Amino acid sequence: MDIDYRLDGPSAAPLLVLSNSLGTTLELWQPQIAALSERFRLLRYNQRGHGTTPLPQGPLTLEILGQDVIALLDSLDVERAYFCGISMGGLTGLWLNRFHPHRFHKLAVANTAARIGSAEGWQQRAQQVRQEGLAPIAAASPARWFSEEFQHHEQQQVAALIGQLAQGNAAGYAACCEALAQADLRAEVPHMLAPMLVIAGEQDPVTTVADAQWLVAHAPKAKLALLPTSHISNVACPQLFNQQITQFFAD
Repeated sequence: MDIDYRLDGPSAAPLLVLSNSLGTTLELWQPQIAALSERFRLLRYNQRGHGTTPLPQGPLTLEILGQDVIALLDSLDVERAYFCGISMGGLTGLWLNRFHPHRFHKLAVANTAARIGSAEGWQQRAQQVRQEGLAPIAAASPARWFSEEFQHHEQQQVAALIGQLAQGNAAGYAACCEALAQADLRAEVPHMLAPMLVIAGEQDPVTTVADAQWLVAHAPKAKLALLPTSHISNVACPQLFNQQITQFFAD
């Protein structure tokens, strides 16, 4: 198993997989550890090209990102788990709900969409990162990730996440962009059979409330939760985020 992962919480508790967003590492979930580890065994992991998780030999795809989660569950001898992913991690969760719903009790997908952005936009970003590195992307990320109010009041927290992105693996980031360019699950949403909570940020310019509403309208067992935040909702609004997923998983 070449996926970099961490386990937190009581070993006998149900497993909850946490899947982070593009350009972040498993540390993104720090605001969730204390609250969620009271009820769950938490599995955080770094997606391909992030942290010390290597890229595959060939092109990276959404299927590979999803199969990595299944491989982690298999390696830990976990038949069924809970899942929570944000942005790219949320899209990974959508793929899992379509192709491996029997492996999950319930899934929460935050700040995501069945189709994030456009193929052209992701390809252009991949090309930019391969040519210029991650610094320009990092400089533009605060406005995509957080509201102006959060940026103003939590400057240190924002700077830490942006600094981490700037120092990340440019080749890994670009490969994920290319995977996102090809990822389109819109036709698959009606076949996502596991219960699913779709969390949207009311101020999210990347994956909008309309994107979340579309998912809920077309998935058989989906429920919508709106949070007063932008794209990285688990960081900007941790208490409400934790409450929403804890309640959904408990119902």
